[in-house]
Amino acid sequence: MNWLHDLLFAHSALQAVIVLSLICAIGLALGKIRFFGISLGVTFVFFAGILSGHLGISIDPRMRDYAESFGLILFVYALGLQVGPGFFGSFRSGGVTLNTLALGVVLTGTLMAVAGSYILDISLPDMVGILCGATTNTPALGAAQQTMKQLNVEASTAALGCAVAYPLGVIGVILGLMLIRKCLVRTRAPRPKEKENANKPYVCAFQAHNPAIFGKSIRQIASLGPYKFVVSRLWRDGRVIIPVSDQTVERGDRLLVITSEKYAAALEVVFGAQEHTDWNKDDIDWNAIDSQLVSRRIVITRPELNGKKLGSLHLRNVYGINISRVFRSGVELLATADLTLQLGDRLTAIGEASAVENAGRALGNTVKDLEAPNLVAVFVGIVIGLVLGSIPFSIPGISMPVKLGLAGGPIIVGILIGAFGPRLHMVTYTTRSANLMLRSTGLSLYLACLGLEAGEHFFETVFRPEGMLWIGAGATLTILPVLVVGVVAVKWMKMDFGTTAGMLCGSMANPMALSYVNDTTQGDASSVAYASVYPLCMFLRVIIAQVLLLFLMG
Repeated sequence: MNWLHDLLFAHSALQAVIVLSLICAIGLALGKIRFFGISLGVTFVFFAGILSGHLGISIDPRMRDYAESFGLILFVYALGLQVGPGFFGSFRSGGVTLNTLALGVVLTGTLMAVAGSYILDISLPDMVGILCGATTNTPALGAAQQTMKQLNVEASTAALGCAVAYPLGVIGVILGLMLIRKCLVRTRAPRPKEKENANKPYVCAFQAHNPAIFGKSIRQIASLGPYKFVVSRLWRDGRVIIPVSDQTVERGDRLLVITSEKYAAALEVVFGAQEHTDWNKDDIDWNAIDSQLVSRRIVITRPELNGKKLGSLHLRNVYGINISRVFRSGVELLATADLTLQLGDRLTAIGEASAVENAGRALGNTVKDLEAPNLVAVFVGIVIGLVLGSIPFSIPGISMPVKLGLAGGPIIVGILIGAFGPRLHMVTYTTRSANLMLRSTGLSLYLACLGLEAGEHFFETVFRPEGMLWIGAGATLTILPVLVVGVVAVKWMKMDFGTTAGMLCGSMANPMALSYVNDTTQGDASSVAYASVYPLCMFLRVIIAQVLLLFLMG
């Protein structure tokens, strides 16, 4: 049986692959188990690695460093691609308030960590590791470890601090949210139904009774105010019309309009009267509304259309169809003329069956073309991110130049490419499953290596007074910022609990807590808030972890 012993314990490339694969497989399998409705998910890979390290299993240090670095790079770059399209849009309208509150969570925790380092006599590298665990932010830990190596500081204790604080980092957010709900939400008067995403398309029907618009074209009516809308159908004298922008509106016309809900009242004044039929139910059969027209989904699969404006395609004039809505990465968008299209967008097209079919051929509509991700853009983006991460730049007050490192560079480039790549006609599209595969593979590799590295001294650290101090510090760094900002949001700013909870989960990078919120609240306000603050907070925590070390130790 020597061969089996060598396969698991004798350092080699084969042994490294087998050990890391076993740790990932066991951790991911355990991650499917739920305790009191809560699952730690991929975090179990971390603890499987810790247990393996404690049992004396190890791999070649160079292999471990490579797998850990590559896993981190793959994870943060794919994460940047995922959040990039909504990153800059999250700062608009209500997103400013949410991101300001989330920034309060980040800064409160950071200031507490610095103060705790001096008050509790915990070294700053250890406290940074505890902060990363308390906020369940492994990319920040990766960036911090890179900075420690740059400063010639021992980085393994930071991983220990992260491992010690991580479990309560997951559970502490949920405990904080439960306390906020019990003490504040139930004592308040019943709150109105949570608002949907303000940019989500809203379907309504109007009758033209306003003499001021009789004889005017849809283009002229649209220029009367700041509202955005798309006229999907126009009924006149018993027949249906797919209106172009030059189509005039006459007395008694019925118009089916797609807009944002906030514009519905203003458009009722413009057109004259709104019908009371609910056109936003999920069970509406759009093909049964009128026999002359069909409503079908068309998928953008032609690469040359990536980055083009919807209005530049002139689909209504060329093919006689109307685009009412656009679905992108699970988000429904209003199909305005200035909307920039991306590969993989799904367009709701309305028109005669033959016209929709012709438009589908022009737009691609070949789903199998999207199944193979464009790996060239992935690897080129990683290279650019690593180059950016290796460029030193100076910050006043810090003696040593700052580098974004393996985590900061790729996540910034991923965000920029995800946000602006289509405008530069870069094909950066990956299916949601492909992006999830990249992120999960990278994160699993990183956590497995991190656990192996920390596992050797983990239990002896936990079961001593210093370890209990770390656990207490981590729990405080998790719960206190959540409670402080949560009370401000709910008590003084009168935000609903779903939005507040989503913002807090996003600021703490805690998808497990978000899962709890989604299971206990109605509507998607929590998910919208989470997505609005997550990109900025993830980026800030990666940068802050490095700046703290360089500013206070450099």
